[in-house]
Amino acid sequence: MESLCLLLLVVGAFAADVVDPNTCTTFPCLIFNDEFDFLDHDVWEHEITMTGGGNFEFEVYVNNRSVSYTRDSTLFIKPELTENWKGDGFISSGELNLWGMNGRGDVCTANQNFGCERVGNAIDVVNPVMSARLRSLPGFAVKYGRIEVRAQMPRGDWLWPAVWLLPQYWPYGAWPASGEIDILESRGNDDYGDQGNQYGGTTLHWGPHFPLNFYDKTTVHYVANDGSFADSFHVWRVDWTSDKMDYYVDDVLVMTVDPGTSFWDFSGVESGGYGYDNPWVAGEKMAPFDQKFYFILNLAVGGTNGFFPDEIVANPAKPWSNTSPQAFLDFWNGRDSWLPSWEQGEGRISEGAALQIDYIKVWKMTSVDE
Repeated sequence: MESLCLLLLVVGAFAADVVDPNTCTTFPCLIFNDEFDFLDHDVWEHEITMTGGGNFEFEVYVNNRSVSYTRDSTLFIKPELTENWKGDGFISSGELNLWGMNGRGDVCTANQNFGCERVGNAIDVVNPVMSARLRSLPGFAVKYGRIEVRAQMPRGDWLWPAVWLLPQYWPYGAWPASGEIDILESRGNDDYGDQGNQYGGTTLHWGPHFPLNFYDKTTVHYVANDGSFADSFHVWRVDWTSDKMDYYVDDVLVMTVDPGTSFWDFSGVESGGYGYDNPWVAGEKMAPFDQKFYFILNLAVGGTNGFFPDEIVANPAKPWSNTSPQAFLDFWNGRDSWLPSWEQGEGRISEGAALQIDYIKVWKMTSVDE
């Protein structure tokens, strides 16, 4: 049966459709639908920063239609070299100032780790790659429901695509106390042990404080059913209720997260353990996953947090070490090894190196889950 809210979505069919869940009268009720006929800036904000996502990644996130754009009802997030934008030698001598002045879409969104302004030198180079990170803040956030994403991962060494969610209000404190929902992550490499584009991952991050993060209790690693997540589109789904979360890839259940009585009990930490009490004591069973979360769509590059482990044998070899004090420079100096995998014989960076998203849909499943 078609729901009332689905019928309402006919109006403005080319925009990202957002419906107030309180208007739903039959269920499931489609409350968010973006098929990316165009890039709807009322919903999606570009983050502008060099901060590296807390992982010392190598990209600078910009608002530029050569990097993030839609075509044929698909969102593309495609990497580009900073020096193709700023000129040869820029990253080792130029100043990249992202502060801006004209409001949303123009001003820097995160200054952590000198994320708004950097000056390159021969050792500490400016971020050598441009990419994009979009968030649905304040355009849309969801608590409980069904989330479905149809996407194709990029092919290209050291590319790190992700579709994930962060808390709208951080009610339980700083990361990871208020949680993080990683619907999908992958790596662009063709040949990187059991960590290349043939594999994907889904993870929940949660814990009373950093660095105490119990993500290892709520993570799963899986293989593409056609050999690679970079060869075709695949569908990720989350069924999120006040009791549990079920995660599917191409209609196959890959993980169920049911904390039992609470995530605090699930963690195994006793009250006062590690110097902290239960931060979720006032929440529901699924706390910290009992609140509104907003979407993030991004394509990161490299980093030194260990997402690309040094010990895995890669072909071609990884050009930087996670302990190197000049990892940005080492990565850039190794571009003859990784850039061909981005260009894919086209003489320029290929759309095959882009994160491609066909649609994102969210349904409210019942009248009870608000």
